[in-house]
Amino acid sequence: MEQNSFTFPMARSFKILRRSIHSFINNYNYTTTSLLLAFPFSSALLFSQFFLPSSPLFLTIHNHLNSLFEAAGFPPSSQLLFTIFNHYISQTITSSILVLPFTLSFLLISKASIILDFLHDHQQQKPSFASFLSIYNSILSTQICNSLLILSANASCFSLLFIAFSCLEASGYSSASSLLFLSATGAILYSIILGNSFIVCNLALVTSGMDKSGGFSAILKACVLIRGWTTTALALAIPVNMALVAVEALFHYRVVRAFNPASSSTAFEGIIIAWLYTIIVVIDTIVNYKFFKSCKRGFRIDEEGGYAYLVRIEGQNGKTVEELPLSSKDADNFI
Repeated sequence: MEQNSFTFPMARSFKILRRSIHSFINNYNYTTTSLLLAFPFSSALLFSQFFLPSSPLFLTIHNHLNSLFEAAGFPPSSQLLFTIFNHYISQTITSSILVLPFTLSFLLISKASIILDFLHDHQQQKPSFASFLSIYNSILSTQICNSLLILSANASCFSLLFIAFSCLEASGYSSASSLLFLSATGAILYSIILGNSFIVCNLALVTSGMDKSGGFSAILKACVLIRGWTTTALALAIPVNMALVAVEALFHYRVVRAFNPASSSTAFEGIIIAWLYTIIVVIDTIVNYKFFKSCKRGFRIDEEGGYAYLVRIEGQNGKTVEELPLSSKDADNFI
C-alpha cells in the first residue's frame, strides 16, 4: 500500500526542493535581480578567505575566546575539542563581522525582493517601494534578533559541554575512550543545536517578510510553524548547506590557493564561483519560502477568523486527521 507523503520527511523535502528549483528557473527573469543584489554579499564572503588567516581581528577574537575558555576553567581533557571549536567560532565571527555591511544591505535586500515577488506573484500592478521597505525593515530587525539567538545557542552548547567534561573529570573515568566518546557526542549535539537554530532563523526571516512584523515575534512564530516539520527542515537544510560548503571549498582550492601568482583567469574563475554561490543563496531563500508555505498548510483559518492546528495522526488507512482548534486570541498570539 502506498504510504502518505506525511510519513516520509525526505519525500516532502525533495518535493519542496524540486518546486523551489523549478520556481527559480521558471521565474529567472525576476530572480536575476535578486541574484545581482546578492552577488556583492557572496563575493565579499568568499573573498574574505584571503584576509582571515592573517587578520588582526581574527587573532584578537581567537585570543579573547581562548582566554575566556581558560578563565572558565575547562578541564584539560576537553582542550583538543575546545581548541577546534575556538578556531571554528573565531573564523565564523570574523567572517560575519567583515561581511556584516553586505549582509545587512545586499543580502537582506535580495531576500526582501524575493519575498516581494512571491507576495505579488498573481497581481498585475507592480509592488510599491513602501511595501518593499516594510518587508526590508521587518527582516532587518529579525536578522539582528537571529544573531542574538545564534550567540545564545553557542553559549548554551559550551555550557553543556563544560558541565559534561567537568562531571567526567570529577567521576574519575576520564579515559581516552570516554573522552573520545564525549567529544564526538558534544560535536553532534553542537551540530544539532546550531543546525536547528539556523533553520528557525531562516524561517523567521521569511515569516517576518510575509507578515511584515519582525523581531523576536517572528522567531516565535517560526518555532510554532516548524512544530512537526523539524525532520523535513533538516532534510532541506542539509543539501543546501552542503552545496554552500562545497562551493566555498572549491573557491578556496581554485582561487585562494592559486592566487599567488595572481592571474586574470584566476580572478575570472573566482567571479564564476561567486556567481554559483549566489545562485545557491537565492535558491535557499526560495526553499525557505516554499517550506514556510508548506508549514502554513498545517494551519487553517476557520469561518470566524480563528485558527485550527492540524495534527496529523496516521490511522490504518494512512489518512486520519485530527483537528485541535485554537481560539482566535490564542492564534493571534502564536501565528
